[in-house]
Amino acid sequence: MDAVKGNSKGYIGYSTMAKKPIENIKFLISVSVGIMFGFFMGVLIPKLPQIKISTTSVVLDGSMIYGGNVSAAPTEISRNMSIGNRQISKIWVPSNPKGTERLPPGIVASVSDLYQRRLWGLPREDLPIAPKYLVTFTVGYKQRFNIDKAVKKFSENFTILLFHYDGITTEWDEFEWSKRAIHISARKQTKWWYAKRFLHPDIVASYDYIFIWDEDLGVQHFDAEEYIKLVRKHGLEISQPGLEPTKSMPWRMTRKRDHSEIHKATGEKPGLCPDPHLPPCAAFVEIMAPVFSREAWRCVWHLIQNDLVHGWGLDFALQKCVEPAHEKIGVVDEQWIVHQIVPSLGGQGESTNGRSPWQEVRLRCTREWAMFKARMANAERDYHKSMEIDSSHLTT
Repeated sequence: MDAVKGNSKGYIGYSTMAKKPIENIKFLISVSVGIMFGFFMGVLIPKLPQIKISTTSVVLDGSMIYGGNVSAAPTEISRNMSIGNRQISKIWVPSNPKGTERLPPGIVASVSDLYQRRLWGLPREDLPIAPKYLVTFTVGYKQRFNIDKAVKKFSENFTILLFHYDGITTEWDEFEWSKRAIHISARKQTKWWYAKRFLHPDIVASYDYIFIWDEDLGVQHFDAEEYIKLVRKHGLEISQPGLEPTKSMPWRMTRKRDHSEIHKATGEKPGLCPDPHLPPCAAFVEIMAPVFSREAWRCVWHLIQNDLVHGWGLDFALQKCVEPAHEKIGVVDEQWIVHQIVPSLGGQGESTNGRSPWQEVRLRCTREWAMFKARMANAERDYHKSMEIDSSHLTT
């Protein structure tokens, strides 16, 4: 006991020597395992598929590099991976339409048309003539003879599209042209309901001009091809034919003028036009027979509210879609029409609270107009606020 206490160094030295054989054995085992693992990895790895991930390659649009409007391939980012001898390309193209970024740009078909195609032969031979314009009528069967007269004013350069609010479609085949027309049916719906759902700008992108017309228009003095010539000549993006003057016409702007090709402005009753360049004295057409260029329609379609089906108020807001509006919106006098004022849509309503069906429809129209004006005012106010713009002095 005294020896252990008196010679502590000898005690420690004995303990260390006792542990060394154990540590040496552990070290030898670890080295052996490492050598064996390395040997087996060296044998097995060459037999596995060789996987190599290359660095991501990026192709930038020319305009991104130089900051200009350079014509170049769209922005593309491809991730290439090779497995064995196979090359796999992971495509990502941010400039593609949303949701199609994984597709190569050359296969993306982002627009369509209303051309009717055959079920046989070659696609390139389907269309002897590709119509350049589209005309739509929202119709009931009772107005078929008036529509027959109207359709005959449009050449083979026009696709004919009928929206049926009464559900009657096949009976129209008594007219030969109806067999070539497109028919879409949904009961008791308005033309703006149809337009919002079936005339998306990407669907009608192949048409230079889109006519969205009512069913009660007299067309004795109208020729569609001549109308297009005048619209092109005067650079009108949004237009309508002049209306034969009547005592009941609410707006002077849309009245036909004699000895004039077109007009873009008018005088109105005192107080109606604080700004002579704004509706209803200029930059104004009504919604019964509007005609839109492809570019203008892309804006107007987004302006149409999904739940406001009558379109009241649109005529005052169309001027927001072209610039300068008082130059690009006008009325074509030389090709004019007659508004026959057939209240067919009013008969599609329902009588409630002691009001007749047409009174209920009219009430919905006026309510929608108020709602549309409120939405537009709120949207503009919110935009100006977000941009920190003082809108108190602005006119709309």
